[in-house]
This record gives sequence, structure tokens and C-alpha cells, in this order.
Amino acid sequence: MPRIIVLPNERYCPEGMVIEAEPGVTLLDAALAHGIDIEHACEKSCACTTCHVWVREGGESLAPPSECEDDMLDKAWGLDPDSRLSCQAVVDDKDLVVEIPRYTINLASEGH
Repeated sequence: MPRIIVLPNERYCPEGMVIEAEPGVTLLDAALAHGIDIEHACEKSCACTTCHVWVREGGESLAPPSECEDDMLDKAWGLDPDSRLSCQAVVDDKDLVVEIPRYTINLASEGH
């Protein structure tokens, strides 16, 4: 089972964490299942950028982003070549190293 190494983030995961994820689940669902409450204002529908993460290692194992994801990522804070929306990035069979950005662009927080 692949491991997801979540780098420390002051708000979501201060100590960092190593979690296991079933292939086929999204990065967001894997994080949520392990108590890492990444914001996801659009309820995982690829309609915002609040679940934006950087996949620092292992990103080549993820399917390429869809056109919809690419369009939304253009609006994300801190966009870089490792950027993905965690609600759209599906875990495959490789370990991943993920960093959660310090900020998001969230016009309407829904309490996540």
C-alpha cells in the first residue's frame, strides 16, 4: 500500500505525518481519513482551489491533471510545477511526498 508523507504544516499537520492510502483514493480523501482536515470548500467537485497541494515527490505516478483541474490551478495561491488539487489527484501505487501550502484563496469558507 502506498505511503503519503505529509510535510509539516502549522495549521493542518504541525508534526507532519506518514499515512497509508489505498490506490484509487484521492489525496484529499486519504488525508481526511487520517485526520488531516484539508480545506475543500467546493465539496471535492474541482470548482475551487482550497485543497491545493504540492506533490514534491512521486507526482509522476499520478494521472495528469484534467483540463478542469488545470484551469482551476491557474487560480491557486503559490502555483508551481508540483501543484495539484488534492480532490482530483488519485493515488496510484507509488509513495508520495505532499506539502500543504500555507495559504489558500477561499472566498467562502464552509467550515471545513
